Amino acid sequence: MLSVVYSNTFKNILIDWYEDHKRDLPWRHTVDPYKIWLSEIILQQTRVVQGISYYKAFVTKYPTVADLAHASEDDVLTLWKGLGYYSRARNLHYSAKFIMDHHDGNFPREYKDILELKGVGKYTAAAISSFAYKLSYPVVDGNVLRVISRLYGITDAIDTPAVVKRVYALSD
Repeated sequence: MLSVVYSNTFKNILIDWYEDHKRDLPWRHTVDPYKIWLSEIILQQTRVVQGISYYKAFVTKYPTVADLAHASEDDVLTLWKGLGYYSRARNLHYSAKFIMDHHDGNFPREYKDILELKGVGKYTAAAISSFAYKLSYPVVDGNVLRVISRLYGITDAIDTPAVVKRVYALSD
């Protein structure tokens, strides 16, 4: 097990590395939860390079959750064309309408409420909570699972429920 001192040193090294190497991505210039949500959904199963143009197109055509909610599903799917996994676009549209109906058009602030959005799992809810609202939720994807597992000497397969649970606990 890592010592607290080593763990804090690792965190500082990781933060310093990020500051030196971070990419200039459009969704990193906002704390708007709607735009962060869009980016997270677009980037599911999509390379960042490809996702940038779709993100820009969506925030231009649908700058608010209300604009997306009031669009037709056909228009949303047309804008999504070429990105694949069309259920993501349908989930975005459905969830935008859900936000209008159940949250008075305001993007939910609570992690548990964000999780209620169709197509949103723990990773996406944590990313929105962390990046938009500065709440402390571990944003754990496959890369984080691998790094934390190696750092803490976890040798079991990273896709097992026990390892995922342990990594979340270590990341919190």
